Amino acid sequence: MATASGGARVLILLGSESDLAVVEKAPALLERFGLSHRIEVASAHRQPDRLRALVAEAEAGGTQVFIAVAGMAAHLPGVVASLTGLPVIGVPVASGPLGGVDALLSIVQMPPGVPVATVAIGSAGARNAACLAARIIGLADPGVAAAVEAYRRELAAGAR
Repeated sequence: MATASGGARVLILLGSESDLAVVEKAPALLERFGLSHRIEVASAHRQPDRLRALVAEAEAGGTQVFIAVAGMAAHLPGVVASLTGLPVIGVPVASGPLGGVDALLSIVQMPPGVPVATVAIGSAGARNAACLAARIIGLADPGVAAAVEAYRRELAAGAR
C-alpha cells in the first residue's frame, strides 16, 4: 500500500486496512509540504514481526516521523515508539463501543520515556498528524517550514 517510492520521510502505519478511510486526506497534506510518505498496514497484535521489520526498514531508509493509526486498544503507536527513537504521532480511530475514547486513552497513557504525540480522534486527527509531522521535520528543513507557514496563512485567511 505504498504511496511514495524510495525513502519516505513519513511512514503512516495503520493497525488495519479499515483505518485507511481515517487517513485519506493526510497524504495530500504531506505532499503539499513536500514530504514523501508511505502507508503500510501492520497490526501490533497480529503482525509484530512485520511491524518490527517495517520500522527498522523505515529508519534505515530515512524516515523521520512515524504516524501510527489505531482503534480500540490502540497499541500500535506505543509499540512503534518502543521500537524507534524517532518521533511517533498516534491517531486514535473512532471504533468500538467507546467511539475512540478507549483508543485516545491508550495512546496518551504511555509510560515515561516512551513518548507518543497524540492528536484528535479520527480524520481531523490524521490531518493534524500530517501537519505536526511537517512541523517536526520543518525544524531542520526550511523548505518544509515555509510550506507549513504558507498553509497556516491560508487557513487564517479562510477563517472569516
